[in-house]
Amino acid sequence: MAYTHNGWTLYSRDVKLKGGRMQTIYFFSKRTPKSGKPSEMPPGYVVGVNKRTGLPYLKKK
Repeated sequence: MAYTHNGWTLYSRDVKLKGGRMQTIYFFSKRTPKSGKPSEMPPGYVVGVNKRTGLPYLKKK
């Protein structure tokens, strides 16, 4: 079950960094992105909302 916040769905995808290491990134989207899969809330994070734009984001507890 994907996490949603006010119509925004949390997605994740694995990206390869310049050093060759793989890292999972999380992002919110109202539409289905080109790549990424719906994701649960990662442990140790809470949702914040940008006051100016209204976009949700993840931040550590």
